[in-house]
Parts: sequence; structure tokens; C-alpha cells
Amino acid sequence: MSRFALIKAVLGPIMRLMFRPRVEGAEHIPGDGPVILAGNHLTFIDSMILPLVCDRQVFFIGKDEYVTGKTLKGRLMAWFFTGVGMIPVDRDGGRGGVAALMTGRRVLEEGKVFGIYPEGTRSPDGRLYRGRTGIARLTLMTGAPVVPFAMIGTDKLQPGGAGMPRPGRVTVRFGEAMEFSRYEGMDRDRYVLRAVTDSVMAEVMRLSGQEYVDMYATKAKAA
Repeated sequence: MSRFALIKAVLGPIMRLMFRPRVEGAEHIPGDGPVILAGNHLTFIDSMILPLVCDRQVFFIGKDEYVTGKTLKGRLMAWFFTGVGMIPVDRDGGRGGVAALMTGRRVLEEGKVFGIYPEGTRSPDGRLYRGRTGIARLTLMTGAPVVPFAMIGTDKLQPGGAGMPRPGRVTVRFGEAMEFSRYEGMDRDRYVLRAVTDSVMAEVMRLSGQEYVDMYATKAKAA
């Protein structure tokens, strides 16, 4: 049994009991081949819930600090996140964005599922912020379809993304797959990248019901 299967078997029932996830539209995720799951990011537990509600293993980028802790808590976090599919990347350096993009490309070229939060960070206030164009680069470079998703209610269970989450119900809603083959070969055209990214974010907004803010979340946090 793989570590991913073991984690789902052991922690899956506990997570379902604690968060009672309602999953809608999971049939939109292809059963095989590369696919990008792109959604909103409200709080820390989003990255724990998403892998456990998908039948296929979801690989995603995470901060390397999640796997470098030496305490018991740190070791358990590292075991969990690397087991469910997190790939640690140092995103604070000057080449962090490039490393994340190349990692996502490799995952997709291997025919796997890659999860991404186009906002680039957690929402500071529950609203949906402008998407970064890395999502567009990935789909245009690899041809992988994009399945948008929305996390609903996770921020109510873990406000601010810190501390132990409260028990409660969350919803994970997946939309229909989006493909952008009409833009093949245009992954360096910034206008195309912005148009593709905005169309994905519009679908995430529709699924989540969030208010949209045409500003990067990192800028909002720094204000």
C-alpha cells in the first residue's frame, strides 16, 4: 500500500467525520491523463482537504518549511504533506516562481494531477483575488485541461489559517473542464496569459460565490 493510500485509509474517515465534506462535480475530473485543478485558497486546511476528496492523487507545490520541522509536529506534517502529494519548493528566492512552474510542468507531463491556487497565497479576507498567470503558462505549455474548483466554508472552520480547525461542514465544488488548445504556442503572449487566467478565475468565482477583487492578494496583504 502506498503512503497516499495509507493516509486516505487512516485519516480519510477522521477528516470526513470532522469536516463532513460535501463534494460536488467530482465527475468533471478526468480518470486519467494530465489535469490541472485550479481553485481558491481560503485557509491552511484547504491543502489537507483537497487531496482527500479526490480519487486521483493530487500533486501540488508547498512551502519547504512544511517539511523541514524537527519537532514531532514538524515531522508529522512532513509525513502527511509529502505523502498526499506536496512537492516542497523554496518560493521565497528569486527563482522560486520558475521552480514552481517547472515542477508543475513535470508533474503534468507525467500524466498526473497538479493542484494550484492561482491567487498565489491565501485570501486575506475571504474574497477572491486576481490570479497569477502561472496557471495559464502551465495549461498552454502542456495542453492539460483545467478543472476549476471552489473551497467553501473552510475559512469559517479555521479563521486566519492558524490554530486547530473547528469541526463543521465544508463544500468542495468542481466545475467542468476547461481547455485552451486554441491558444497553443502562445504561452509567452502576456495578453493571452491574462485572458486565460481571468477566464479560469471567473469560473472559480462562479463556483465559490466570492466577491472578486481585481488586485493581487499579496498586494492587499502588504497594504
